[in-house]
Amino acid sequence: MLTDYHVHLRPDGDDTPASRYFTSANAEHYREVAASRGVQELGVAEHVHRFTAALDVWQHPFWRQSAVDDLDRYVEFVREETDLKLGLEADYIRGRDGKMGALLEKHDWDYVVGSVHFLGDHAVDFDDETDIWRYEMTPERVWTRYFEALAESATCGLFDIISHPDLVKIWGKGRPAPEKDLRYFYEPAVEAMLEGGVAMEVSTAGLRKPVGEIYPSRSFLEMAVDAGIPIALSSDAHVPEQLAFRYEDAVKLLEEVGVKELAVFEKRQRRLEPIG
Repeated sequence: MLTDYHVHLRPDGDDTPASRYFTSANAEHYREVAASRGVQELGVAEHVHRFTAALDVWQHPFWRQSAVDDLDRYVEFVREETDLKLGLEADYIRGRDGKMGALLEKHDWDYVVGSVHFLGDHAVDFDDETDIWRYEMTPERVWTRYFEALAESATCGLFDIISHPDLVKIWGKGRPAPEKDLRYFYEPAVEAMLEGGVAMEVSTAGLRKPVGEIYPSRSFLEMAVDAGIPIALSSDAHVPEQLAFRYEDAVKLLEEVGVKELAVFEKRQRRLEPIG
């Protein structure tokens, strides 16, 4: 069994309307590419900020700019016009748990992917005026804030999978790293995932980013595996060509750290299936 759950049917950007990408033909193309690469379990998890309903949760300028689509229509499309698993990539925003929970409970998801993209109003993975590194100048402070938020996301009860769990490293050598052993930051996050009963995502998306490595780092993954945290495998694809991106590297890493099963979801129920 190979999975790809963290998948977007359309690219990022303003000129990518749902009408062009939320089509049966596009979904079938994704399915065909995924099957050709050995993926049996394929699901879609569009960004929550692309939907107008997200503005009931948060009014960040980026969300106001991005929120143009109808969440009900997205759910209807996936359920009635495709055979994809239905998911959503929902941001963890401190203090907005109740509002995000109200949004999520309106639909019958197969899984919800939880992400930490923002620390307060500042972004972890945007190289623009919102970049957290422009406001928090020490790497220790940035990493501490990021992993505190990640731990909160794991225990808030909203999510099934914690995605790209060390996204803070996205810029690689383009941002300074903390001087202390990085396991100092990883350990509380692992404990929180164990407490929250969530799966950790292993994502090959980092191989397409400046950092050039899988999320999470090997040492972070080893700690999670030792703790018994279930693993979900995804590519964070935004175009069909990115589906199962460099899965050979991911499968090799998983084998080396002793992962023999992957988390599979249906109606927010998790089971484990052998990697194959």
